[in-house]
Amino acid sequence: MEFAYTARCEEFRSNLLAFMDEWIYPNEERYEAEIQASGNPHHYPAVMDELKAEARRRGLWNMFHPHAEGGPGLSNAEYAPLAEILGRVRFASEACNCSAPDTGNMEVLSMFGSVEQRERWLRPLLDGEIRSAFAMTEPDVASSDATNIQLSIRRDGDDYVLNGRKWWISGAMHPHLGVFIVMGKTDPGASPHRQQSQILVPAGTPGVTIRRALPVFGYQDAEGHVEMTFEDVRVPASNLIANEGDGFAISQARLGPGRIHHCMRTIGAAERALELLCKRALTRTTFGRRVAERANIMDWIAEARIDLEMVRLLTLKTAWMMDTVGNKAAAVEISAIKVAAPNVALRIIDRAMQVHGAGGLCDDWPLALAYAHVRTLRLADGPDEVHKMTIARRELRKYDPAFRPDGNPGAVAMAPGGGRG
Repeated sequence: MEFAYTARCEEFRSNLLAFMDEWIYPNEERYEAEIQASGNPHHYPAVMDELKAEARRRGLWNMFHPHAEGGPGLSNAEYAPLAEILGRVRFASEACNCSAPDTGNMEVLSMFGSVEQRERWLRPLLDGEIRSAFAMTEPDVASSDATNIQLSIRRDGDDYVLNGRKWWISGAMHPHLGVFIVMGKTDPGASPHRQQSQILVPAGTPGVTIRRALPVFGYQDAEGHVEMTFEDVRVPASNLIANEGDGFAISQARLGPGRIHHCMRTIGAAERALELLCKRALTRTTFGRRVAERANIMDWIAEARIDLEMVRLLTLKTAWMMDTVGNKAAAVEISAIKVAAPNVALRIIDRAMQVHGAGGLCDDWPLALAYAHVRTLRLADGPDEVHKMTIARRELRKYDPAFRPDGNPGAVAMAPGGGRG
């Protein structure tokens, strides 16, 4: 693999860094102030439309999308350093139409959607006219094994009827929400990986009820993570994505890129935390010496840089493998980076909070919010433990090709957190 970025990546990276310096960082306080002034944590700030217009003007739109008809057609390896930059500020991805769960949903529609579905839903998503949500995780089952999903999708004439509960459905509180992609069971009697299907449910469809928005460590995400119910929700049969029984395969295709996008952004969050740590340590004095001169703080800084460089290289290797040999062949690397990136970032953010003292616990700095968000990533799109199981199983099969953990017949789809990818 090449360690140097391509010329196209360097051009986008330069433009994106300028956009961050000239538009994103200067508007952080305004973004937060507009939400606070509204009294609604899910308020859509007016500044966002200005940021989106500027991002589009600069060609920084849909950078995640691997197909030229939907975006610039960047590879995973080219998008990786761009997603890292976006991860430094929580709303930067939305400003460039590169935020979850829309990214994964757009890729699903690109790969599996019918002509009609792509025209009705994909086009408005690519244009930033609507937002979307991915409804997979359920409160009554361990959704890290997607074969557990219980929401019923029953054929009734020319319609499908949905009944069930979902939670941690990201994006459901966004005021521009246009559609849900919902995963449920169409044939409980089929083989475990052919029971599930995915279907499009327009926002506002009768029977779809948002029960509550779920906070994370007391924070309400701007786009929301909700618990919701589907009670006799009726949608046309043409809303089914691909065919009955394809839901599990679709989720696997969706979640690989989603996981690596999270890891890319997480590295950016960790880099910003390290920057804040260093600046704080250089400007604070305790017992006659700057905090930065303390040996343990210097150790923290050195360890953070080492960890970040290692995890970035693993991310870039994973992105390169996804581009060259495909997501399936990169499964171990995807799982590895999904475990490594959040854990490295959490350690760095936690130490940055420690250096900030009590100030690190409040919202005067973005550290507490960053910690809350990154901590969810040890669960979203698969808990650490399941990803480690995937890695260990592949490793053991090098020596015993028939190895299977007791009670585990094969692969599982991992997507707690509403499939945030």
